[in-house]
Amino acid sequence: METKRLTLLSVLLALSVVINIVERIVMAAVTTTVPFLMPFLGAGGLRLGIANVVVLTVLYLYGKRDAFAILFLRVFLVALGTGTLLGVPFFTGLVGGMLAYAAMVTFRHLPGFSIISVSVMGAVAHVVGQILVAMVIVGPFVIFYFPLMFLLSIPAGYFVGRLAERMITIVSPVVGPEH
Repeated sequence: METKRLTLLSVLLALSVVINIVERIVMAAVTTTVPFLMPFLGAGGLRLGIANVVVLTVLYLYGKRDAFAILFLRVFLVALGTGTLLGVPFFTGLVGGMLAYAAMVTFRHLPGFSIISVSVMGAVAHVVGQILVAMVIVGPFVIFYFPLMFLLSIPAGYFVGRLAERMITIVSPVVGPEH
């Protein structure tokens, strides 16, 4: 069963990398095509974080260790593939992702938290991490993005949580009864 698990996790990692890169390309195109949105979207553009559907799915189906591996490897591989390794996008994604992961692992085990509310908490934590890193690297003025990003993280987290619910339904039969 270890081969089956590693194969599925590898496919899910590849899926999360592709989703992340496609989402980056789409937001870059929107920002370039509609330049007046730049002050609202920021230099990197706002993204829904759809690749986190995979992290949530792995968290719920395989556990926190595998979810952490998927998250870390995705951030590293995307940065490597996009030429942003050790740049601002890498560090904002890494710290934001780590805070989101910590929040999702924490809230997953609290009563009353569904996968959707866990996803929202992860999205909010991700924004906090991004803003903190950006303030250190770029400057304190970045804090002005926080209210907008915070407000947008709630529906984005809801959307990602709903997608993760659906993905778990699809992937669960493949994972098998041992999980």
